[in-house]
Amino acid sequence: MTNAVRRTAACALTTGLALSLAACGGGRQYTVPKQACGVPISEKALDPFLVDGKKFTVLGKPLATGEGNCAIWVDEWLVVDLRLEKVDKLYDPMDELEAFRFTNREKMKDLPFARLGALGDASSMVSTGCAGPTADYLVVQIDVDGQADGDVAERRKHIQDFTLDFIPKVKKALDCTA
Repeated sequence: MTNAVRRTAACALTTGLALSLAACGGGRQYTVPKQACGVPISEKALDPFLVDGKKFTVLGKPLATGEGNCAIWVDEWLVVDLRLEKVDKLYDPMDELEAFRFTNREKMKDLPFARLGALGDASSMVSTGCAGPTADYLVVQIDVDGQADGDVAERRKHIQDFTLDFIPKVKKALDCTA
C-alpha cells in the first residue's frame, strides 16, 4: 500500500468515526419551552446554563402562584434553581446575613427596575418592590451550576443577564405594580 493510499484510508476512517460518534448522541435532544416555573423564559438567556442531554424538566411550584422553589433540569443535571419569597420589606442581598448564599459577592449595579441586587460566582439575589395584590416586595434567588460556563467572569455575566431578563417577567406574572 502506498503512502497516499494509507493517508486517504486514515482520513476516511477518521471522518467515518467522527460522524458515527456525532450520530451516537450528544448535543441537545430536547426543546426549551417558552415558559418554565409559571413564567415566560428566554431560551437565549437560559442557553449558557444548558447542557447536552435528552430531557428538559421543570420541577417545583410555578413561581407565579406565590412563594416557592422551581428547578430546571436537563436529564439528571440541575442547571438552574429559582426561589421566590413574598416579603413585607425590602431585604438587602448585600447584608452580612445573606453572605452565605454567595461566593465572591458583589453588588449588582444599574438594575433597570426598583431593586437591590447581589451577584456571585454561581448565584444572584434580587430584592424588589411589587406593590401588587399579593406582595409588597419580592426576593428572588437564582442559583446555577457552579461548573457552567467554565470561565467564572463569563458565568457571572450570564447570571446577571438571566436575572435581568427573568425578574421583570416574575413581577409581571405576579401583577406587581412597582
